Amino acid sequence: MQVYKAPMGWNSYDYYDTTVSEERVRANADYMAAHLKDAGWEYVVVDIQWYAGDAGTMRDRYQYIPFGEAEMDEYGRLQPDVKRFPSSAGGKGFGPLAEYVHGLGLKFGIHIMRGIPRLAAHRHLPILGSDARADQAADPSSICGWNPDMYGLRKNAEGSQAYYDSIIGMYAQWGVDYIKCDDICNTNLYPHNPYSAAHEVEMLHAAIEKTGRDIILSLSPGPAVIEKAWHYEKYANMWRITDDFWDQWDLLRNMFDRCELWQNHVAPGSYPDCDMLPLGKLGGGFGNGERDTRFTRDEQITMMTLWSVFGSPLMAGAELTKLDEWTLWLLTRKEILKLVSNEYVGRQFEKNEEYAIWSCRKEGERYLAFFNFMEEARQVSCSLEEVEQFAGRTSGISRAVELWSGRDIAPAGGVLTDLVPAHGARLFELLDS
Repeated sequence: MQVYKAPMGWNSYDYYDTTVSEERVRANADYMAAHLKDAGWEYVVVDIQWYAGDAGTMRDRYQYIPFGEAEMDEYGRLQPDVKRFPSSAGGKGFGPLAEYVHGLGLKFGIHIMRGIPRLAAHRHLPILGSDARADQAADPSSICGWNPDMYGLRKNAEGSQAYYDSIIGMYAQWGVDYIKCDDICNTNLYPHNPYSAAHEVEMLHAAIEKTGRDIILSLSPGPAVIEKAWHYEKYANMWRITDDFWDQWDLLRNMFDRCELWQNHVAPGSYPDCDMLPLGKLGGGFGNGERDTRFTRDEQITMMTLWSVFGSPLMAGAELTKLDEWTLWLLTRKEILKLVSNEYVGRQFEKNEEYAIWSCRKEGERYLAFFNFMEEARQVSCSLEEVEQFAGRTSGISRAVELWSGRDIAPAGGVLTDLVPAHGARLFELLDS
């Protein structure tokens, strides 16, 4: 699918883990439509184990209960748990929920694990559209190291493509617009071959193409394998460049190294993914209670600035109905969020142990971002004429508007300088006189 802006939306994982329900999805969709849609947020994504009837009931011991209950049809295709998603009763699947989300002017997405359910293989269930059975297509040697639900699908085996065709066709009928497939971007259990499921990415891509429906394909978890960048770009729309990202400064600092590595691979319809934005209220479904993000406000600005100038997808993980005024303000700055459009190109200009500088531009617009890695405020400076993206376009610059604060700064002698707070960022729009 060709898209011209990195996807922006809400994903249930950071707050609900495996326990999200239809009621909560609808509530977050309602909030997005009322408060975030106008700023570009549009995807509502139900994350992991929506098919599991016992999800979250043994959270003190397991995140994913081994061989737990799963709602499944006669062809081994997982279905929403009716207790948590009551509108799915009678074989309707996510169709009614997707219709509700679409009625709000939004788009609907789901999380899946790669492969075929182990329960389907163990029961020798038939595969729709094939003479093969689930056990014949399943590869018992290809498993996920952290989730016990699935076997991988064999490459070129009878029934493998048919199984993916059957589930993707069903999702298209439900009205799914976005699929986040897990244990596929980096199959971490196999360090000698971290992209061992590349053939399954190709099968997913082929299945989506057959539906004729515009469906975003997002691959998780990372870190994505840079040597396979061409493959991600050809067969997917998004791929995670990190493992799960949480609200810790060391993970945010490390993201600058990852963005440096992947910056040349951001293109229309192809987005290296910095992972979700752990802002606001988090963790309600993880067994330890609800908590506020551990990021300071300056660190939150750093994250939003980097994700935007880099061009990463933006997926909020908070319980949206509990957003405070600060977080809502952070997520609705149109003049900053617009940078995830493919009209804008972001590039790292400089990075060392103390700070980083990124430029971002489109025809007629220029932006410069300062980032401070240190534990105390420091001055950051940049000679504008040395920025490659601004070559030949700096002679008339007389103003720099800092977009988070609205402050005006005048470059002195073609050099822009500002005091950047600890772990903080400044994002400037450069303007001619």
